Amino acid sequence: MPTPALPDSSPGRGIFCNRTLNLRSVRAIGYDMDYTLVDYRVEAFERMVYAQARARLAAEGWPMEGLDFDGSMVTRGLVIDTELGNLVKANRFGFVKRAMHGTRMLDFKEQRDAYAQTLVDLSEPRWVFLNTLFSLSEGCLYAQAVDLLDRGALPRPFEYASLYRHVRSGVDAQHMEGHLKAEIAAAPERYVVQDPEAALALLDQKAAGKKLLLITNSEWSFTSKMMSHAYDRHLPEGMTWRQLFDVVIVAARKPAFFVEQGPFFEVVDESGLLRPLMGPLKAGGIYLGGSAPQVERDLGIAGDELLYVGDHMFGDVHVSKRTLSWRTALVLRELEAEVAALEGYRPTELRLMALMREKEALEAHLSQARLALQRLHAGYGPAAQGDAATAEARVHGLRGQLLALDAEIGPLAQAGGELTNARWGLLTRAGNDKSHLTRQIERYADVYTSRVSNFLHATPYAYFRSPRGSLPHDPVGTATGA
Repeated sequence: MPTPALPDSSPGRGIFCNRTLNLRSVRAIGYDMDYTLVDYRVEAFERMVYAQARARLAAEGWPMEGLDFDGSMVTRGLVIDTELGNLVKANRFGFVKRAMHGTRMLDFKEQRDAYAQTLVDLSEPRWVFLNTLFSLSEGCLYAQAVDLLDRGALPRPFEYASLYRHVRSGVDAQHMEGHLKAEIAAAPERYVVQDPEAALALLDQKAAGKKLLLITNSEWSFTSKMMSHAYDRHLPEGMTWRQLFDVVIVAARKPAFFVEQGPFFEVVDESGLLRPLMGPLKAGGIYLGGSAPQVERDLGIAGDELLYVGDHMFGDVHVSKRTLSWRTALVLRELEAEVAALEGYRPTELRLMALMREKEALEAHLSQARLALQRLHAGYGPAAQGDAATAEARVHGLRGQLLALDAEIGPLAQAGGELTNARWGLLTRAGNDKSHLTRQIERYADVYTSRVSNFLHATPYAYFRSPRGSLPHDPVGTATGA
């Protein structure tokens, strides 16, 4: 009997594996909500956050006229340098590859002068990692505030670090004071992206015997409205999102949820009335606060039996992996556009690779020609063929060929460096190297994917295998992973 065809999905909808993960051995799957189970329209969401934070600063006397949210100015994975007032993109080793002061990109000399002897180290308070889509409005507003500070336009003095803290508090206030979520809950169709396949993926997992957990920092009223809007219409008739989950935990206070002991409160009605939890967590229960260790105890599941899926590099993936050894999946929504851009660029990339091979060969010939000329002038080494004039002419000719080749390579390489974003390029790359974000993903995310519904195509029984890691000394053409 022929093997049936697998469901078709675009390359950007794949699940990409850093460490081998057998879903059959996973007994429970926990999910974050915002930008994970519930996907938002990023431009609309972040523009609203920006507008509310801008109004708050304008009320303090800041000259905010003419400023607006620019979704292309900042990307996830950038790092704010609060000492110099810059946003930077670093590679996996912490070397800065691109930098922006205020809203102006630094040229090569400026960037070299600022960071030639400086590595980005996220353990230092100087650096702030923009590791979630919620960071885009914050990064944009800070860059514009640096411009205002440099012009002397702010009503009171700041240093770049204190300026960042003030902007951050203004943005955080929009998430904490309720105005933002109230507006979203009032018109969810403006902000929420419907994904019918996500509901089916969760149904498959539940029917396969996985315990499903929802663990979110959002409060109960917002969680209930968002999940109802995103899931109920896509479930079997008479079923609601509540029936998908064995345990729902709201206001979880991640990342503290993973590292601290905290009490659980039971949500006893739709209004959010609370009472202290007495005894263990119950199947189908809705809870507030608490801690991950109690979840493990009460469910009888711990460590690598539990997979946690979230979009926040630190608050969801890093801490749960490092502290509890949970298996982890990062939702990187931008991945689909990135993979599509790479596919579109592939013919150009192949041409660029051929030109680079040609350049390497010319550089090798030039090195040998320069060495031969050096030996002729110094009078040592094996007897050379020809005289110094002939050797100089060969060096000159090879340099000319390299200049012509560089003129052809330059535009192709520039196009590759501007894929998906003209300022910052690809999320996962910093020049030819992996980006700092990619290094974090490799280190803490067992798998990563663009959306929860991609698990539908993988099935609850999938075995994800990481590719063989490549090394610089691997033979050319061997089957090694990236």
